[in-house]
Amino acid sequence: MKTSVINGLILSTLTLSPLALALAKQAGDFVVRGGATMVDPASNKANVFLDGADSGLDVSADGDTQLGVNFVYFYDKNWAIELLASTPFSHDIKLHADGATTTLGKISHLPPTLSALYYFDTHSAFKPYVGAGINYTIFFDEKFSSTYKEAGFSDLDLDGSFGLSVQLGADYQLDKNWSLNASARYIDINTDTSFKVGGSVNGSAEVEIDPMVYSLMLAYKF
Repeated sequence: MKTSVINGLILSTLTLSPLALALAKQAGDFVVRGGATMVDPASNKANVFLDGADSGLDVSADGDTQLGVNFVYFYDKNWAIELLASTPFSHDIKLHADGATTTLGKISHLPPTLSALYYFDTHSAFKPYVGAGINYTIFFDEKFSSTYKEAGFSDLDLDGSFGLSVQLGADYQLDKNWSLNASARYIDINTDTSFKVGGSVNGSAEVEIDPMVYSLMLAYKF
């Protein structure tokens, strides 16, 4: 009886090993992911200052979903480096005044993020990981809505932002090359905003976007 059990375990191990080996990441593996990425800014509202004085107005940004792309290079089965890229995100800037909310303008940005990932050993198709890295967000195409342009608002400008990023994610291997990926990450994005009103009044705001970024992607290992 004991011999039969041992033989069965040996047979199971020999049967499972090729599959486990095929699904395991190795040094030099390169993975490309593509899919939906949503940027969901924090609900923080930033005070608007006019010539250095608090105007009593607040601004915030809404969310957006775009095509996200990840490039992942594995140093070994546990450690990898990841670059997050995407098509440009576009956000409406909301102005909050006396309980009313209007669309002040629109901005676009790209948030490339470089992260180190650590994959946990699960010996299965499900491969969770944690990551930490650094982000640089580039803002461009900043513009006021037509209503506020007519009211004399102009020269909207948002500074670029450096910040840290942390994430949780998981791959699910469909076969030795294809997998599904899901991740959630927090990115520290803060920007100094400046503009003019009537051509002479200097406006400013320190906007803490600090979004959660959610991705659902299909991946291929080369």
